[in-house]
Amino acid sequence: MNLVHNFIKKNGDNMQFGFKIGTKVLFGKGCLIQNKELVAKCGKRALIVTGKNSAKASGALSHVEEILKEYNIDYSIYDRVENNPSLENVAEGGKAAREFKADFIIGIGGGSPLDASKAIAVLAVNDIEPLELYKNVFENRPLSIVAIPTTAGTGSEVTPYSILTRNDIKTKMSFGNEDTFPKLAFIDATYTESMPYETTVDTAVDALSHAMEGYLSKRITPVSDILALEAMRIFSECTKDLIDNNIDFNIREKLIYVSMLGGMVISHTGTTIIHGLGYSLTYFKGIPHGRANGYFMREYLKFNYEAVGEKINKILELFKVSSIDEFGDIIEKMIKKDLSLSSEEIKNYAALTMKQRSTSYNARQVNEKDLVEILEKTFL
Repeated sequence: MNLVHNFIKKNGDNMQFGFKIGTKVLFGKGCLIQNKELVAKCGKRALIVTGKNSAKASGALSHVEEILKEYNIDYSIYDRVENNPSLENVAEGGKAAREFKADFIIGIGGGSPLDASKAIAVLAVNDIEPLELYKNVFENRPLSIVAIPTTAGTGSEVTPYSILTRNDIKTKMSFGNEDTFPKLAFIDATYTESMPYETTVDTAVDALSHAMEGYLSKRITPVSDILALEAMRIFSECTKDLIDNNIDFNIREKLIYVSMLGGMVISHTGTTIIHGLGYSLTYFKGIPHGRANGYFMREYLKFNYEAVGEKINKILELFKVSSIDEFGDIIEKMIKKDLSLSSEEIKNYAALTMKQRSTSYNARQVNEKDLVEILEKTFL
């Protein structure tokens, strides 16, 4: 995907790059209620897309329903989004949107409902098979999306990406173009307070991986680097509290800010091999996405050091550590690493990762043998 001209082109002392965020962001405690008139301007028939629990538990769903009733906006709730939604799952959601004749979508939840919202917004108005989403060209513009995150990790509320499970090839893949950016994002850390500790940590590590991978991507821009460094700096201020389970509202607000920044970064840089490797752990082992990413951070930095050592040193400086291993120890204090893989699994996961477009964005050129070695060093 090339949303804008992401690559820096050096011509003498000049730089050429593009940067676009297609989402209007409202950030802060109470931002949804305070700006409810913006929701009312989106349409007259809303399909609320969410999972079974988080929207209700967070309080976001009740706030949305209050607003829709106040403005006499008809709505229907599609609350069958799976963890790691599949093409089949979003096809069902698209059918629900068409049958209800929705004219906009409200996505509430973590990355899964927000990613599903983008696919459903496309399928609501385009008579295509779900697999055709990956063409990234749609005859009719997707419905507008209002995104309300209840986790602080994916940053999906400010990206165009929808990451869906491909059961046909046993992995996850993303689609998205400029029209799949949410129109509005209401980012309020209050809605993350119902998250359990492990989910808070796993999603936080996901946000960190977005900033780190974006910072070390081949598709960097000067602006994405600024956002990535800010995200990693703020995350570093939260590490002790995450490890100690001392997570108050202030920490949650910092984490959802990190998540937003990380989403803005990968909207332009994409992700790299951490995500590609992590998808297999989620698909085959049920490891939460952020935790899967965290498993690979130590070896990822070591592998890429010869290509971007100066930038990796900057990351270590932000975390006030003197080595990659010291950084890796911090991450492993946050996430439970109780997984081992067989040689056969490692070879399979490496082969699946090479199918991911993100491998080409990695700072150091990577091949299947390199991925096998990273997996072996991580899990054997």
